[in-house]
Amino acid sequence: MGKDHCDYCIHYVYDEEIGCYYCQRNLDEDEMARFMMGSTDNCHYFHLNDDYKIVRKQM
Repeated sequence: MGKDHCDYCIHYVYDEEIGCYYCQRNLDEDEMARFMMGSTDNCHYFHLNDDYKIVRKQM
């Protein structure tokens, strides 16, 4: 999945000041290396950015 996996994560946000996306989590050296290489399939911090989750709870 690679960085495409990150595209669906709540922690992967766009910073208008620097003009790019980044991971908000404090990654250690090994995790950052995997992130930079696009090997994020087994990311421990992945949390689906599901905008409709609240709506489904209300139903």
